[in-house]
Amino acid sequence: MESIGINWQLLVAFLINFLVLFGLLTAVLYKPVLKMLDERAAKIKESLEQAEKIKEQTSRSEEQIKAAVEAARKEGQVIIAQASLIAEKLKEEAKDGARKEADVIVKKAKDEIKLERDKSIADLRSEFSNLTILAAEKVIQESLDAQKHRRLIDEVLEQTKTFKQN
Repeated sequence: MESIGINWQLLVAFLINFLVLFGLLTAVLYKPVLKMLDERAAKIKESLEQAEKIKEQTSRSEEQIKAAVEAARKEGQVIIAQASLIAEKLKEEAKDGARKEADVIVKKAKDEIKLERDKSIADLRSEFSNLTILAAEKVIQESLDAQKHRRLIDEVLEQTKTFKQN
């Protein structure tokens, strides 16, 4: 083989050197690099799993938040409806109170008017009696018994009052 330019001894030495270098590189460099790559792949896989878990937790949290917001919205609507009912009830109670107060005021006013009317009628009768006696005295030109005439006038007024009511 020397004729083709291959030196057996040199070829064997290169082959032994290659195998020794390959063995050394495999033992010293390849296995640690492979171990480091495996560790790195495991860390990446673990990180991806954690990211997936976080994503699932985030989705669950979002759903829980949406459910809580919906529940709060419904509760708010219930509270608003209750407040509206209470406001309506208070409004009706206030109206009823105002009506009752107005009725009391009207009744009181009617009673006061009746009292004033009765007082005015009594005053008018008294004045009328006095005027009638005075007029009768002037006509007769003598003094009459005032009490007797007043009683007579009151009786007449009572009779006319009785006739007017019938």
